[in-house]
Amino acid sequence: MPLIPVVPENHSHVLAEFDCLDPLLSALRLDSGRLKCTCLAVSRKWLALGTSAGGLHLIQRDGWKQRLILTHKEGSITHVACCPHDEDFIAAATSQGLVVVWELQLERRGRPERVSVSWEHRGQAITALCWDTGTFRVFVGDSGGKVSCLRAGSSKLGKGSAFVIFPIQTVTTVDSKVVQLGYQDGRLLVSSLSRCYLCDTDRSKFWRVGNKERDGEYGACFFPQNKGLLVGQPPLLFCARPGSRIWEASFNGEVLSTHQFKQLLACPPLPLITYRNEPHYNVEQKSSQSVAFPKLLYLGDQNLLTWTDSAIYIFTPHNGQVLLWTEVKDLFDIAVYRNELFCLHGSGHLSHLSLLSAERCVERLLRRELWLLAAALCCMFQHTITTSKARKSIPIDRLEHLRSQLSSTTHLDLIGQLDEVIAKLEPLDSASSSRRSSISSHESFNVLDCGIYRVISRRGSQSDDDTSSIITQSLSEEERLKEFGFVQEEDQVDHAVFNSVFFFFSVSSFVKKTTEKINTLQMNSELWQRPEFRESGQPEMPATTAPFSEEKQNCSMVFIRYKYSPLNTSSQTQDPLLLLDPVCLEEVLLEWLPVLERILGPAELSSQQEESFCPSGEPAEGVAQKKEESCELREKDNQSDSTEKEPELSNGSAAEPVRVVSPKPVPADLLADLTQLATLYTELSCFRNQPNEKASGCTTFLRRYFFLLDQERIRRMCLLCYQEQPQVQSSFTEATLELTQSTKMVEIIERGDLLRSLRSLRELQPWSAPLLLPHLHRLYEKHGEAAVRSFSQFHPTITPADVMTMAQQSHFLAYLDNLVQSQVEDHRLSFLQSLLEPESLRQDWLELALTHDAPQHCDTLTPDGQPRWHSHCFSWGYGRLLSLLIRLPADLSSKQKMAETCHSHGYWMGYLYLCHELQCRIEAFSTICQLGDVTLLEEPDGVEPKSWDEWKLLIKLSQQYSSVVESEQVTEVNGSSWSNGSADCGGKVSPESLTLMLARTVGPDRALAVLEECGVQLDFSPHSKLVFDLLRVTEKRQRWVAMIQTMLERCDRFLWSQHA
Repeated sequence: MPLIPVVPENHSHVLAEFDCLDPLLSALRLDSGRLKCTCLAVSRKWLALGTSAGGLHLIQRDGWKQRLILTHKEGSITHVACCPHDEDFIAAATSQGLVVVWELQLERRGRPERVSVSWEHRGQAITALCWDTGTFRVFVGDSGGKVSCLRAGSSKLGKGSAFVIFPIQTVTTVDSKVVQLGYQDGRLLVSSLSRCYLCDTDRSKFWRVGNKERDGEYGACFFPQNKGLLVGQPPLLFCARPGSRIWEASFNGEVLSTHQFKQLLACPPLPLITYRNEPHYNVEQKSSQSVAFPKLLYLGDQNLLTWTDSAIYIFTPHNGQVLLWTEVKDLFDIAVYRNELFCLHGSGHLSHLSLLSAERCVERLLRRELWLLAAALCCMFQHTITTSKARKSIPIDRLEHLRSQLSSTTHLDLIGQLDEVIAKLEPLDSASSSRRSSISSHESFNVLDCGIYRVISRRGSQSDDDTSSIITQSLSEEERLKEFGFVQEEDQVDHAVFNSVFFFFSVSSFVKKTTEKINTLQMNSELWQRPEFRESGQPEMPATTAPFSEEKQNCSMVFIRYKYSPLNTSSQTQDPLLLLDPVCLEEVLLEWLPVLERILGPAELSSQQEESFCPSGEPAEGVAQKKEESCELREKDNQSDSTEKEPELSNGSAAEPVRVVSPKPVPADLLADLTQLATLYTELSCFRNQPNEKASGCTTFLRRYFFLLDQERIRRMCLLCYQEQPQVQSSFTEATLELTQSTKMVEIIERGDLLRSLRSLRELQPWSAPLLLPHLHRLYEKHGEAAVRSFSQFHPTITPADVMTMAQQSHFLAYLDNLVQSQVEDHRLSFLQSLLEPESLRQDWLELALTHDAPQHCDTLTPDGQPRWHSHCFSWGYGRLLSLLIRLPADLSSKQKMAETCHSHGYWMGYLYLCHELQCRIEAFSTICQLGDVTLLEEPDGVEPKSWDEWKLLIKLSQQYSSVVESEQVTEVNGSSWSNGSADCGGKVSPESLTLMLARTVGPDRALAVLEECGVQLDFSPHSKLVFDLLRVTEKRQRWVAMIQTMLERCDRFLWSQHA
């Protein structure tokens, strides 16, 4: 076991976890994926847990036993608060905006009842709950900035109070979402996204705390002053500010001071003392932290608690110091009672922490016989354990007993460190047991002959406030001196950097002037062969720049030789005549490429180009000969690439490594020109004439010069032009993965927490697709389909085409389905239409959805490819997506192809809809008769006959297929018990059922006449005969009613005529 580092002497407390609440969650079934703990509150007696199913579990803290469960049908529980002065009352808020105050009535052994209900915040997300400290009032804040108050009626308030319904009052409406509420001595503290407000609820007065606004979730709380000399003083206010700052304000809202913790948080985090693993303390100094404190809570003995999703911070405001900060993963919410913390994590997991001094923590660890943890803590906090004050809780004999419990074979180093601690122990002062033990516990003293106690203060002891303030001031002065020295060192470094930067830019300006002079000349081929031009193109460095001469000379050389080609090429590519002629543009880029390969290409390629490019003794022979040689050289390279590199790419191995960093320094303005040229070269596909050679050349160029390419344009090019060449897309993915390998996001993803990773990715806004894609690729490799389903939240930055390139087809369908369903129902069809780029994706996605999570063909199709009876009742995994795909607007041929696809896969509901759109009514009637479900003719989307001929055709088809359907029901391959829900489907299609359907429309006599015209003889069942009789009676009564109505109208007209 390695040596345990010692923490600094200014740390004296730790956060420790002694209890495991996992069995409690398991007993409540809150550890499953279906139910989840969503909020919590704690009091002296209760631990209240709200769940996603609307249940509120009340756990008795004595023994961790469940006493009550309060149910809510109005949504999941989002917030819960225990009454601080009467534990028989508890308030809860639901996701639908309901607030309920419960009276538990445990003293009277009655049933819990709702004593107050508020729908004041219906439709808004409730963000804060707070109890009045003296009466039964609850203050509620929501996301719209509204703060209301509801009062609970109870028999405890007097006779008849339980029957009084108090009205809901609106206290105020602030400018933005309510982040936190607090109440103390008649005043309500409201913290919003921009300000903190103080409200006198009795006098209806309001104040703003401070003048400066903020933007974000920052908490605020009251800070009681009820210790020592401060008893009776009004409480203080603490309001979080950006940049790890906290305002300290008076009870009237006047800002007294600003506590800055940014530099103080540069210390390493203290480890969490837990039975789950060994404590690890990293002594390396951290950089200053700029943290936004989302909530502030009063904790224990004059401490201030706040947290983020990854750490807990505890401050001591009276001296402006950090008591401790500890890293805790995936924090969602914290509830406190005295010095105890109950933490709710994002996964629904609960942890119970305690804030203790180091010696008290060691004492509790010894009682629980956690020997290794106790020994490690003793070695870590030597300055606290060795003091005489610690002998009260940790006598010397207990430490010696601890040493004896350690194994000398496996913990030899730990025993050695513990021996050193035991050797430094201070004995317990004899005077500490006297009447003045309170003094001796904090100070060393001796008694003079005159009887006066002479107190000797120890550095770092917990003395009175004056002594601690003096020590704090001295420490702050030392820190200021250190910071001043550090600033001086930084200034020296900045001067050195400035000098070097000035030198570099002086060289660059010289090179730039030389280049500009070169570009003013006539750029013809003779300049390449003039020796004096080559010499002037490489200026020598002055002798005064000896330390940097070699490096800067190389830089300037690269600059000049590189600048010549890009500027010339860039000026040519800006010519409109050239831009409108792709062939000429390609020729210009091909002439520029050898210069790029010689300067920034791979080492072996650069050496070949140096040997073949413009030797010093070459005679001037004109432009044509040079162009021919360069073209021959290019064709030779192309042939070698196609013969050597293609087999490697086809075998799946990269031809050469991806280069994401430039091998030589390139100025920013020049890099911008090179990026435009290299990207244009890639988009124009100046590689080969054959498609396979084009993909190979694009892959090689992308891997060699990725550091020059515009990543967003290359991404779009890969999606549009190289969908059938996966090696190009894989090279782009490999390059982006390499480019983002060193980011902090990779560490978060490697930890394996999907929700935490997605939350961190959302915080990276504004998003960029080339930088976001590699992280999503890592998430998919680690979590599979679960990760892909969550990618819809990054639309439109990440498109379905991006996900299709990285995910399996079945996983892509899950993503597409989630993406479409995330839209409002009325907009889903138009949104899906916008995703079809190109429109051929409609057919591809349809076939994909019909082949995944779908019924088997033998269940929906007969051996001859006809519909199987009631096979339309099978459920399709992506039925919602399928119903949208077939409803998309398309041309006639596309609709016909979709109908054929639906028929071949047995998706009969889609096939019937398409037949209805295509006016293929005969095919639709035939399919309905074979499916044997008469409701398909009656539904709003059903195919209902519109003429006598269609009714006659339908009756004949039903008679033709009725015998086939009956035989199929008997000899069904799946047995007599259907698993597709056919029992819930409608009645079968038969001549009798169709005749009854027609009789309801045109009357029984006319329906029977049509049946006779079809030549169908039927023996109606008693039920059908009864229906016919009822229809005849109804028809007769309708005729009588019509006749009576006509007679009444005539009488009415006659009477009016007589009256006139």
